[in-house]
Amino acid sequence: MKPANALLSGTGTTIFTVMSGLAVQHGAINLGQGFPDTDGPGEVVRAAAEALLDGRNQYPPLTGVPELREAVASANERFYGLAVDPLREIVVTSGATEAITACLMALLDPGDEVVLIEPLYDTYLPVVQLLGAVPKLVRLTPPGWELPRAALAAAFGPKTKAILLNSPMNPTGKVFTAAELAFIADLLQRHDAYAVCDEVYEHIVFDGWRHIPLMTLPGMRERCLRIGSAGKTFSLTGWKVGYVTAPAGLAGVVAKAHQNLTFTTPPNLQRAVALGLGQPDGYFAELASALADRRDRLARGLARLGMGVLPARGSYFITADFAPLGFAGDDVAFCRHITEAAGVTAIPVSAFYVSDAPSHYARFAFCKRPDVLDEAVSRLTRHFATERRVAS
Repeated sequence: MKPANALLSGTGTTIFTVMSGLAVQHGAINLGQGFPDTDGPGEVVRAAAEALLDGRNQYPPLTGVPELREAVASANERFYGLAVDPLREIVVTSGATEAITACLMALLDPGDEVVLIEPLYDTYLPVVQLLGAVPKLVRLTPPGWELPRAALAAAFGPKTKAILLNSPMNPTGKVFTAAELAFIADLLQRHDAYAVCDEVYEHIVFDGWRHIPLMTLPGMRERCLRIGSAGKTFSLTGWKVGYVTAPAGLAGVVAKAHQNLTFTTPPNLQRAVALGLGQPDGYFAELASALADRRDRLARGLARLGMGVLPARGSYFITADFAPLGFAGDDVAFCRHITEAAGVTAIPVSAFYVSDAPSHYARFAFCKRPDVLDEAVSRLTRHFATERRVAS
């Protein structure tokens, strides 16, 4: 028989699925996959449940129910001063991953070049390749993850159509600075390129740092497609509700891509998310504050264990250097080892690189209950203390 698609056939199961499966198999605490272990605001969940019973369960509008498009437009104005037309510049999608795919579909033709920044979320590269575009990789280096400006500038050229920018960034926890964003904006203008901005952790920023959408910079309003996620903002990752803010001409093309991917998104969830986006400022502040406390809790525990914990200024994740523990193996072996032997699961950071990745870092998710984080640290502490006794 003729073979199936070569790229997809050659793509393995996502590392998140693999490690989550191992966590279940070994009864491990799953600090690998980035999902909270408690639901978000009760009133938002109740609104979704009640909306199932109000007789509006047929196809909603392709680009989203009016309530949610208006709420997304209002949130853009409220948090960032962006004036957005809810009818022509908002597209609701079935999750941010679909939004990323739809935005790339809307922009790319075969042979176009796309700048991707490593380490990168594992969906980015396969979608670019499936569309026949050419990835141009630029690497950030731990522990500081500073933007390598010369390398980034060299990645842009006559065929550059877009950059895919993730800030706050998974897995690094990096929040791009105003100066870094200005440098990127200058490159986009000089090369007449677009930016697909994955901003799903926009409200999860710590230590006085501030998320700045690239779209708010001079000259960027017409070049940016900005992606948000109800799953991350309201700790309801299983709902898979995302939204794209883009200039009308591009939003219309994104909608055509969305039409051919999922067509629409459950209407009850959309109406509940609209309610959520209207939460008072205190909700968004508390979301960041609570997660900052959990980040610090886990970071202290990993540091006491002897790991080198890298700064994380946003997102659900911290990266830890396990080399000081003396583990004789790479990050894949380490994450498998602690899952099987210590009962704690993490993600090998090499999974976020195409090749030649650093091999001594693991990503831990801290979007869990404090008692769960404490138990994870206790399990790791007991395990490595036993290993040290055996070795001595």
